[in-house]
Amino acid sequence: MSDYKLFTSESVTEGHPDKVCDRISDAILDEILIKYEGGKDRLRARAAVETLATTGMVLVAGEITCDVYVEIPEIVRNSVKEIGYDSPRQGFDGNTCAVLTAIHEQSENIASAVNRPNLAAGDQGIMFGYATDETPELMPMPIMVSHRLAERLAKVRKTGELAWVKPDGKTQVTVEYDEKGRPVGLDTIVVSTMHEVGIDQDTIKRDVFEKVIKPVAADYGFFCTTLPDMRCEIGKSFAARFEGSKGTTNIYINPSGMFHFGGPNADTGLTGRKIIVDTYGGMAPHGGGCFSGKDATKVDRSGNYTARYVAKNIVAAGLAKRCEVELAYAIGVDHPVAVNVNTFGTGRIGDDRIMRLVKEVFDLTPTGMIEKFGLFDVSREGFNYKRLSSYGHFGRKAEHAPWEATDAAERLR
Repeated sequence: MSDYKLFTSESVTEGHPDKVCDRISDAILDEILIKYEGGKDRLRARAAVETLATTGMVLVAGEITCDVYVEIPEIVRNSVKEIGYDSPRQGFDGNTCAVLTAIHEQSENIASAVNRPNLAAGDQGIMFGYATDETPELMPMPIMVSHRLAERLAKVRKTGELAWVKPDGKTQVTVEYDEKGRPVGLDTIVVSTMHEVGIDQDTIKRDVFEKVIKPVAADYGFFCTTLPDMRCEIGKSFAARFEGSKGTTNIYINPSGMFHFGGPNADTGLTGRKIIVDTYGGMAPHGGGCFSGKDATKVDRSGNYTARYVAKNIVAAGLAKRCEVELAYAIGVDHPVAVNVNTFGTGRIGDDRIMRLVKEVFDLTPTGMIEKFGLFDVSREGFNYKRLSSYGHFGRKAEHAPWEATDAAERLR
């Protein structure tokens, strides 16, 4: 019996209906914080913005407390058009869609619990951070390859390299691991992309394999030097061989056949429905809370970012090959009520000792997390939440995701 195992993760493009909603919610949060122009009052801004997008309509609801005015319908339309839904031909049009709003202020009960001399957590909850040395980003390979495939789909669409590609799309990658937990191959790749009417399936398969799959696989050390036979029935895969990958790889490209009707007109989108895509692709637990549309007093956002920062620095310091960090918070309390570290037997020192180091080195209070990462300091060109709303909040460059820095690794050694 083989000791090899498979693990699968998925990602989606920015034109997926749920990601349209995440982008709108984060764009509204960004605009609120930008309007404060760096003033101290920005720290009092509160947002929990939920978006629904469906046929010809976007609904924005939730809680916003701030001293600035933002034009929500304009933000919605600009966000939709930036994705690529800018004409009826795309299946959804930011110029003409209806925009409805239902916004009220944060509950006074919650506000009084949070707004204390030492800023307190805005809710209870558990947050998980994870890191592994199997990729340069210290992220699991299945989710990173899935993200890069989805990003590549968007890039070839926007540059015109594959002009027939439309905004909605999904990717999925199954990685094979050996008995020591090391990735040794790409077992299965699935890419589904919305497309123009009239594009034949053979063209879709050839273009996606050559322009999307091959370059992304090469970035992770898997090289295809021979063109596979892509002839297959709808719902079937074709086999490709990548150098550096154990065995052959099953490739599914638009396995359902035609996909020219997509986006919010085909499926209703909601903020916060892609929380596994946003994090570790299922490789680590998830506490259940989403990120998008929430200011950083919500530990769903700041606590998860901090847990990733801690886990990544533990791995970067060489203390473990894999690490999972759990933080738990209670509403109105200015520190975590529990901290846990699990290195899955890969630690160079004991987990208890690592946990003591975590408590000594990291400020895990809401104030400490917000100040460390500048979570209220957003800008249009630099760090902002809209940029993070698609292709994962982790495994990015530190200038766009400050929690990805490994500046604490030396103190942990």
